[in-house]
Amino acid sequence: MSIVKLNNRGVRSATAFGSISSVGSMILIKKLTASSSATLSFVDGTSDVVLDNTYKEYLFTFNNMHPETNQVYLQFNLSVDSGSNYNVQKQTTFAQAYQTEDNSAQGISYQTSRDLANGTGAQYLTRQIGNGNDDNAGGYLHLYNPSSTTFVKHFTAVSSNNYGGDTYYMNNFVAGYANTTSAVDAVQFSMSSDAIDAGDICLYGIV
Repeated sequence: MSIVKLNNRGVRSATAFGSISSVGSMILIKKLTASSSATLSFVDGTSDVVLDNTYKEYLFTFNNMHPETNQVYLQFNLSVDSGSNYNVQKQTTFAQAYQTEDNSAQGISYQTSRDLANGTGAQYLTRQIGNGNDDNAGGYLHLYNPSSTTFVKHFTAVSSNNYGGDTYYMNNFVAGYANTTSAVDAVQFSMSSDAIDAGDICLYGIV
């Protein structure tokens, strides 16, 4: 549901995320669509991608993310050298809520094996996604002030997915920071194994 508000010029604007972004509008920058894609990468200055000090907050939405291989994670990593390397140190947390289709099990838990302690590897955004015809994942990732050369770069993410091969629904919560004072200028999405069979990711700047 969109929240409509007046901007500082008295013009009506809307944001699909309401109070997540307290001020302004979402400006669509780039949409990438997967088709058996090993990665989907957003690199500042490449293919019309903007990921610099134009905006202090960036939003990635991912929809219908479907893996080629059963029970793999959707994940992301960051770069400070225009995508030559995706190996930024990250400090993160990962929590989940779950429910089975037959209501036999449910709960909330912290997932210690899915967080990073200054790790340079990719950070999971979901639990394991099934590759059945009706399995996919969706959600969003917020990246805050990635062009700062003074502070670390915080991010938050929420996603949902079918747990691969089982009748579980997963609601996933990820947060952390890129532990670097260099400007982050590229973000890459992938599956933890094999390719992204289908799905799209959109990048927005938040005014």
